[in-house]
Amino acid sequence: MTVVPPATGEPRRPDGPRNPGDAWVVAPSGEKYWGRFGAAGLLALDSERGVLLQHRVSWSHFGGTWGLPGGAMHEGESAIVGAVREAQEEAGVPDGAVRPRFTSVLDLGVWSYTTVVADVVHPFEPMISDPESVALEWVPVAEVDARPLHPGFGEAWPVLRELLAVRPALVVDAANVVGSVPDGWWKDRAAAASRLAHRLDGLSVTAADLDTGGTEWFPEIALVVEGKARGIDAPEPGDTGEVLPAAVVSVVDAEAGGDDAIVAEVERRVRDGQRVTAVTSDRELRQRIADAGAEQVRSAGWLQGVLGSEDR
Repeated sequence: MTVVPPATGEPRRPDGPRNPGDAWVVAPSGEKYWGRFGAAGLLALDSERGVLLQHRVSWSHFGGTWGLPGGAMHEGESAIVGAVREAQEEAGVPDGAVRPRFTSVLDLGVWSYTTVVADVVHPFEPMISDPESVALEWVPVAEVDARPLHPGFGEAWPVLRELLAVRPALVVDAANVVGSVPDGWWKDRAAAASRLAHRLDGLSVTAADLDTGGTEWFPEIALVVEGKARGIDAPEPGDTGEVLPAAVVSVVDAEAGGDDAIVAEVERRVRDGQRVTAVTSDRELRQRIADAGAEQVRSAGWLQGVLGSEDR
């Protein structure tokens, strides 16, 4: 539900303490939006079964329509955590069942709604776990339009559906990126490459940087290492709790030349249907990567800038 029209009545909640976020935001025009700290919803995509949709109970706003499980965010809560929490409360989504792929934000200034699009990595059966749902179903992507959709979700769905086909990936030339900063990497190349791998873990990239729609993306990341950096471990996922890490890093050891391994990784991912952005400042390699089918090639400085933003 990326767009939520003005509301006419407060959503009914079960008896019990109310979170401070469960309140209306009133725009200067008089329009009302649910969620003092904004709202978020989860678009869970199962590659076999489709999209998880919620049939809204009749007393809710736009009751009887189909949309995404979601609701008001808590103060200080990220949109991803809020969307998954609401989906757990309304649809019984298990801990660690989905991995975020991208977000799409509707920002009205006084209020915002974030659609969190996530891939199902551990299949599950949804369960009606609060009074806000009449039914929960996995609906094939091609059949979503046939349902009477919540107006906001219906307006957003054409764009979201198009973006579901986009699977971004970053292929990173570790030696080139590590060598772009004079931080003593030459003393221990393996340690320097390992530090880079951990900095890449959970990386988010703006849609503008990837030339995609949406707002923020969490691409798959392949870090290609060579020479004395070979054999480093990929970052180990920590205690994930409700939400799996968004971007994950795999380490690719170059058995021979690093350039050849980078080109081969780009070609493999392009064949797999991924939209590949490669990262290197090596001029000759950049041309080979482009010829291999990468959507774009970014410099080591670009990635260092993105990582610097993440560190802040």
